[in-house]
Amino acid sequence: MNIQAIAENNSGIDPEIWRDWEACDRARIARDRRYDGLFFTCVRTTKIYCRPICPVRCAHSKNVTFYPSAAAAERAGYRPCLRCRPETAPGSPAWCGTATTVARAMRLIEEGFLDLETVDRLADKLGIGSRHLSRLFLRHVGASPSAIAATHRVQVAKRLIDSSDRPLADIAFEAGFGSIRRFNDAFRTTYGRAPSSFRRAKRAT
Repeated sequence: MNIQAIAENNSGIDPEIWRDWEACDRARIARDRRYDGLFFTCVRTTKIYCRPICPVRCAHSKNVTFYPSAAAAERAGYRPCLRCRPETAPGSPAWCGTATTVARAMRLIEEGFLDLETVDRLADKLGIGSRHLSRLFLRHVGASPSAIAATHRVQVAKRLIDSSDRPLADIAFEAGFGSIRRFNDAFRTTYGRAPSSFRRAKRAT
């Protein structure tokens, strides 16, 4: 997640654009790149979520809803699209440029803070209570700090699988997973398939 990239690439766009259904629907139909990373489109009929620039045929407007982050979409029961690859979206959701506390927390999560520490410790570091931190995350990002961290780990691992031939065990630990079992379980939960299946698909191409 790249805070600076979003600030530069989406200048002038309301960071909480995901709350405006009509604006999001126009942006995703137009595949407007200015909105990439600011919201994700969830298709009720397929239970898949996509970036607004997804190249697949646009779903009917009546079948879509919008979320501010990949973690929020997954929390609602959607799986990431394998065409537009939400794990490569350029950065932050609705928190960008709004709550300084949430932005600081997101930076710490990106750096792996919750790979070793708890949400309580994260809140302590920010000087607030853990319940208040969770409320801020649900308001600005649509998911809890733990859910954001879990999604971030899977996204990092997916990018490493796609871009390298390193052993999956190495990738799992670099992405912040505490065990291979958690790595495999996270991929099955997120994608409905094991991480090794992506490696086999890559080798077949």
